[in-house]
Amino acid sequence: MKKSHRPTTRVKNPEPSLDSPDWVIWAAWADRITFEEIEKKTGKTEGEVIKIMRRSLKPSSFRLWRKRASSQSIKHRKKFEYSRKQIKSKINKNDYLL
Repeated sequence: MKKSHRPTTRVKNPEPSLDSPDWVIWAAWADRITFEEIEKKTGKTEGEVIKIMRRSLKPSSFRLWRKRASSQSIKHRKKFEYSRKQIKSKINKNDYLL
């Protein structure tokens, strides 16, 4: 077997294959992957993802994930865009001129 000259990067939690049910759990924990992206790739809605997480995680881990996912604006594309607009509206050009 020929060795590759390309170094392999080891990741603590590598991304599972898309066919695996573990991918949904991995994507739900990832901060930058929205529920819309999960639905686009797997066809599972936000409610189905929540059910999968409830079945797969320990109760305390599920509560931690749910609190984290519901409080972050980035898990929902609409909330993320709305929070970006609020931040932009708060910044004035006059704030930078001293």
